[in-house]
Amino acid sequence: MRFVFAIAAFVAAAVLIGLGIAQRTVFLEPDTRSLDVTVDSAAADYVVIEPAALSAQPGKQALTIAGDGTVYLAYGRSSDVLAWIGEEPYISVGYDAEAEELTDEVIEPGAESDDGAAAGGSDGSDGTAATETPAPAEPAPTATPEATAEAGTEPATPAVSPSGSDLWLDEQTADGRLATTIDVPEGISVLVASGSEDPVPDRVAIAWPIENSTPWVGPLLTAGTLLFLVGVGLVISGIVNHRRSRGPRRNLPKGSRGKLPNAPKPGRRQAQLTSGRRSSGGRRAMVAGVALIPALALSACSADYWPSFEGMPGDATATPTPTPTPTPTATAGGVEAEEETTEVEPAVTVSQMERIMSRISTAAAKADAELNTAVAAERFAGPALQARQANYQIRTTLPDHAAPAAIPAAPLEITLPQQSKAGVWPRTVLEVVQNGEDPTVAPTALVLVQESPRENYKIFYVSSLVPDADPPEVAPASIGAPLVTPDSKLLLLPPSQVAPAFADILNIGAQSAYAAQFDLEGMELDDALSAAGRKAEIEGANPTVTATITAAATDDPVIALATNDAGALVSATVTRTEAVRPNDGGTTGFQDGSPAEALSGFTEQSAKGVQSTREVLLLFYVPPVGSSDPVRLLGWSESLVAASEVP
Repeated sequence: MRFVFAIAAFVAAAVLIGLGIAQRTVFLEPDTRSLDVTVDSAAADYVVIEPAALSAQPGKQALTIAGDGTVYLAYGRSSDVLAWIGEEPYISVGYDAEAEELTDEVIEPGAESDDGAAAGGSDGSDGTAATETPAPAEPAPTATPEATAEAGTEPATPAVSPSGSDLWLDEQTADGRLATTIDVPEGISVLVASGSEDPVPDRVAIAWPIENSTPWVGPLLTAGTLLFLVGVGLVISGIVNHRRSRGPRRNLPKGSRGKLPNAPKPGRRQAQLTSGRRSSGGRRAMVAGVALIPALALSACSADYWPSFEGMPGDATATPTPTPTPTPTATAGGVEAEEETTEVEPAVTVSQMERIMSRISTAAAKADAELNTAVAAERFAGPALQARQANYQIRTTLPDHAAPAAIPAAPLEITLPQQSKAGVWPRTVLEVVQNGEDPTVAPTALVLVQESPRENYKIFYVSSLVPDADPPEVAPASIGAPLVTPDSKLLLLPPSQVAPAFADILNIGAQSAYAAQFDLEGMELDDALSAAGRKAEIEGANPTVTATITAAATDDPVIALATNDAGALVSATVTRTEAVRPNDGGTTGFQDGSPAEALSGFTEQSAKGVQSTREVLLLFYVPPVGSSDPVRLLGWSESLVAASEVP
């Protein structure tokens, strides 16, 4: 009977082990799901893969883009992608959930659909962004294609390349075929273009990983192995019991026994062959069985071969998925109106800002080395650009004159992006960067502004932090901070009054009516900023002249970003004009070989005198109204920007 049970155990073991192996071979499901679509490359210059297409299946997205020429791929926020495209047509790649396939549709921004909404993708994504997103404020360097009177009569104008835009979270380029894997959340779109005169790539494929684990392989192989061992045990037990049952029988009744015929004796050679065959066969079976056990045990060690009980109902460790909360908007009466809430998001991410700063640092270094104002204008604007243009002009005449302070690329100490609404520009970011090559150099504070979707961020204000600046706590980059209006009454001083108040302090020092609101001791107003100190220095060096030092706020826009304590970081500009006139009836002029002489080109002596203007870029912390803390100067930089004869 034991042999019968052993046979049954062996059969069951074979079935279980066979099923386990079959699950990892013939029954194994594919590990990816792939969808593809072919678009008409002549219909538009850009292809936008919508969020619905990217999230058609869970998991990372393996993208394969192919075409007849250069392939360019970038991804960013959907609103930013549509804002960059502006009013140009594009091919929207969406997802049809019913047919479970990718779809393509040519979208003409501004074209109204039957229900009055702007045309959108077939994936159900918000198509109104195409009409609500403003077109670029300034034309791009290369014109976009325009329809001709007769198709094919004129060569197509190359499309504007999206390469190098600060809006993208990442971008890649390849020749003919581009394959990459990304892992993007909801609200992200992929922009595909040629980036050259080639037509837009026309083949798009997306693949997602599929869960193809076989959780019953481990139990099946383990159960089969155990049954096999049980069968082996039954066989051994049956053999031992059978041999015992054939032993000598004692206490049998006496009587005559019939003589049993003797079995024929085999020859010596035949006995040896038979004995050896049985012995070797038994050993081979035993070795095979013993080798099979660890092999099957090792094959079932993978976590994919066993059931997982994580995330089961009642699992206390399961983490719920957070739901984003819209930002409430205050009404005129100060009451939150939830039905009118508008979602805001930071203008940039930290990784995005790292790429931007790397590009800006490279462009600034090139412009400073080549004295190239055109290159500088690509990454500087407003007073920061004016300071560099003046420096280049001086260094053209005086090569040994100091270059502007370098713009470091990393590390980023503070990244404070503006909270912005989708499709709304300009956008602002405040950045504090430490000099990675020389930590002894004071950190650089930058205020960057992006005027429109197709323009990159440009440095508007640049200043060096003062010793022990101690900036206030600000929101993390993932949240950002709102802009504070110039006339806000919620601060100790409205942002628009900070520069005039500081200019008044520079002019008359502690006698200013604003002196009590500023931390004058922390500012260390030495001869570099104090009008009185500078006047004494000039007149002490040359008693035959009279110096007039005048500080004034400029018309440059004041930029203020909120801090965590309801205060603000305020950036503004003050100019300091030095007019030197002779007081003895003689003449005066610029010192030979001076930066002012090189900038003005005025090398003569004048009876009217000469004047120079220095631009001071300032960064303040302004506390909230009702605070006992004063306004603190966090950073400043000074540059000579103008010089001439006194009119």
